[in-house]
Amino acid sequence: MISRRDWLKMSAAAGAVLSIDPRALSGLARQEILTRAIPGTSERLPTVGLGSSATFSRVARSEDYSALREVFTSLVENGGTVFDTAPGYGASEEVAGTIAAELEITDRIFWATKVNVAGRGGGAADPAAARAQLERSYERLRTDVIDLIQVHNMGDPPTQLGILEDYKAQGRVRYIGITTTSGSQYSNIMQVMRDHPIDFIGIDYAVDNRASAEEVLPLAQELEIGVLVYAPFGRTRLWNRVEGREVPAWAADFGATTWAQFFLKFAVAHPAVTAATPATSRASHMADNLGAMRGRLPTEEELKRMVELVDALPPAPSRR
Repeated sequence: MISRRDWLKMSAAAGAVLSIDPRALSGLARQEILTRAIPGTSERLPTVGLGSSATFSRVARSEDYSALREVFTSLVENGGTVFDTAPGYGASEEVAGTIAAELEITDRIFWATKVNVAGRGGGAADPAAARAQLERSYERLRTDVIDLIQVHNMGDPPTQLGILEDYKAQGRVRYIGITTTSGSQYSNIMQVMRDHPIDFIGIDYAVDNRASAEEVLPLAQELEIGVLVYAPFGRTRLWNRVEGREVPAWAADFGATTWAQFFLKFAVAHPAVTAATPATSRASHMADNLGAMRGRLPTEEELKRMVELVDALPPAPSRR
């Protein structure tokens, strides 16, 4: 469950002035949150969700994943729905499906997973293996219909997107797409966006990693393709850069009182972005992240100021 301290953090992010009356605190969860429409539909998604790589994946591999149960509780209690995972994230898929079933929230989650049996070498994907991987995802997530399945890391798009198109025609998946977090693949993903009837892409984008905003995100807008942002914290890079520094006071004007909210507000402010899905294994961090959905988004001038601030910081120290 969310602690009172975390609720108060969120109330500050929303610019709300609340007493410690529990009724006032519970009312915070009902405040309007920032959402974006999935292009071409009337369906709207909360702009911040939950990813399951990195720290989430590490905890999922442990025997005790009670912390992840608290993360999911925090997600749904604070207005989030989007959960992004992949078979390549170890036990994340299966543990998430188990937790959602235990909490009886399976139907409240926007499930986004991936498929890729092509391997890192970029070889051809075996259709039978791809379908087998997909079926395991349905079993792990304990659902008959998955909201979004994307081809992971540009793995053999003709084969694997073709399979996803079949699944979509059968009504087993609602949206399909493709992902990359590698700048060297941007030209390839843009070609896929032009050539295939996809609904989403997953792409890296952060205040210190803005390359995808040059061509990929504008093309997504033009073609009406939804966007899930990955690595909005630069994995750990941004945290290393701001370590020991206070969030600038002017960020409170658009509702950001923590660095997490600062980084996420920047990412979701781009009009092409549907939602950002940072991974976490702590309920307090989940609540902090979701605080970025409250209050307004930064203006163009404020976005420029955010970029200038981060670009002026020393680069993150290299990690051996």
